[in-house]
Amino acid sequence: MPSVICLGELLIDFCAAEADVSLAEASTFVKAPGGAPANVAVAVARLGESCGFVGAVGDDPFGEFLRNTVARAGVDVSGLATIDDVRTTLAFIAARSDGRKDIAFYRNPGADMRLDVAHLDAEYLAQAEAFHFGSISRIDAGPRAATDRARRLAAEGGAMISYDPNWRPSLWRDANAARERILEGFDGAHVAKVSLEEWEFVTERADFSAGAGALLDRGVQLVVRSEGPDGASFATAQRSGHVDAFTVRCVEPTGAGDGAMACLIVELLAHWRRGVKLGDLDAAELTRIIRRANAVGALACTRVGAIPSLPTAREVDEFLRKQ
Repeated sequence: MPSVICLGELLIDFCAAEADVSLAEASTFVKAPGGAPANVAVAVARLGESCGFVGAVGDDPFGEFLRNTVARAGVDVSGLATIDDVRTTLAFIAARSDGRKDIAFYRNPGADMRLDVAHLDAEYLAQAEAFHFGSISRIDAGPRAATDRARRLAAEGGAMISYDPNWRPSLWRDANAARERILEGFDGAHVAKVSLEEWEFVTERADFSAGAGALLDRGVQLVVRSEGPDGASFATAQRSGHVDAFTVRCVEPTGAGDGAMACLIVELLAHWRRGVKLGDLDAAELTRIIRRANAVGALACTRVGAIPSLPTAREVDEFLRKQ
């Protein structure tokens, strides 16, 4: 049984081949497997932890491609449902070198919108040592119920819970309802990562300390804000800090944040297994962990696509040795 379980969307990213163009301007796209929680699952496996993925794809060529791709990456896909009357979700992405993205989703509905509680294996989830999810699966009633049920099962089994919200305005009917649903995801999470581009919408505060304080007040033990080429900031109830990014030639940054999230899970899980509360980690260890996560994110920027760009633990070690 896998030690880490990720739940959420698995889809096809069609990534613009040209740098720093809008979707309207892009002329060529590269097909790549993606979906934030699926990206995290693959990155966790490549970084050396066993991982499983829970989600849904369509009974179509794209769904078959995604299942095979994730399985070949070493992720257990026994929790991945195939739904025969809807299509696998597609996303078209034009990424900027500063981390901003132009994204259009094609899901009317997509298979990920049809995930529900009936697709869950309670025993499978209850044995997880870590459980990770995002906010896209909290948009629609069925996936939201499945997400909340899954994280309760994992938490009751003693798992470390991690959360990485994504604010995609085109997928929500109402911004206020979106913020409420996204904020609910922090409840019960031990570690949360929020990107700089989503920080102010999610926390309603531009300042890191103020926004992190609001999330810590909800019970999160460790808050990380990923800041693209500016690195990352972190906060617990006891301490806070900032870790600079690494300089690389950025080809396409889609998988950077998810790779960093996976590294946080892998590194923090080692402490969780020893019964250490994440908020009790000292500044030196938190800085080491964030630095390694930044390295994963930097390496993910050097290739096109999310899943294809995610590095192995050996590649991360080699990269850090050269710094």
